[in-house]
Amino acid sequence: MFALESSQLRLEVNPEVGASVAAFEARLGGEWVPVMRPTPRPLPQRSSPYSSFTLAPYSNRIRGARFRFAGREYRLQPNTPEGNAQHGDVRNRSWQVEKPGPGTLVCSFESGWFEDVNWPWAFTLLKTYRLEGNTFDTVLELTNASDEPMPAGFGLHPYFVWRLPGSRDVELQFSAKGYYRTDASLIPDGPMGAVPAELDFSRSRALGEQKVNGVYGGWDGRARLEWPGSGVRMWLEADPVFSHLVVFTAPDGTLAVEPVTNATDGFNLMAQGVEGHGVVVLGPGESLKGRVRLRLEGL
Repeated sequence: MFALESSQLRLEVNPEVGASVAAFEARLGGEWVPVMRPTPRPLPQRSSPYSSFTLAPYSNRIRGARFRFAGREYRLQPNTPEGNAQHGDVRNRSWQVEKPGPGTLVCSFESGWFEDVNWPWAFTLLKTYRLEGNTFDTVLELTNASDEPMPAGFGLHPYFVWRLPGSRDVELQFSAKGYYRTDASLIPDGPMGAVPAELDFSRSRALGEQKVNGVYGGWDGRARLEWPGSGVRMWLEADPVFSHLVVFTAPDGTLAVEPVTNATDGFNLMAQGVEGHGVVVLGPGESLKGRVRLRLEGL
């Protein structure tokens, strides 16, 4: 376990399980309070219960664990009850710590370290965590280590607490151009359409009892979470490569707000000629890089 701390924020990371975030806390009223959901202790050996984990070399689901690219069909090992592939194959793997230091932690992953990686192309991934004052940066850099073009994407899957001490329910605000209607498997059944009124968060609002689990496209890279009554608000600011946002009201009473590059099932959407899928094609040696910043105010 590695810990980082700034004057206002504290972070714990477990390199052995996806270099996942095990705790993210802010100093509020002289005490450390969770901003992301706390990870159970002792730490689980799977990433799902963690505060946040990384999705790569694609985000969310691939229908039937198969897709076509460059005239060929590729089949992955399904990892959901419905027979889909989900959330990539780095989040439950052991990572290597490259550069631990004051306020910064760099971790690396290479698919060649494992014989059973569920992806047809070789790739590497660098992840940098950095705390400074009231900001928490995560930088991902995914590189195609094979000798053929590779479709790619990545994302982060953080779970934020519903309430802070003394607050009411969290409020969410962001703007997006569209929303993907999904089937029972939570996979899009066509191109992006208009955002339904009941799923519109262009004005800040609490979710109340509303259940949400969907992907938005044409996201402008900014989202705001606010905990009324606590005086705390948080800006989530992402580089333009993160063109999609997944919002998920989790069964444990937390709120996942996930900046991702590609739409759910983006590889199949790309094969169907659907525009705006967000998948990036990397040539040999090429990289996809992006930063997500969490900036807290009112601490």
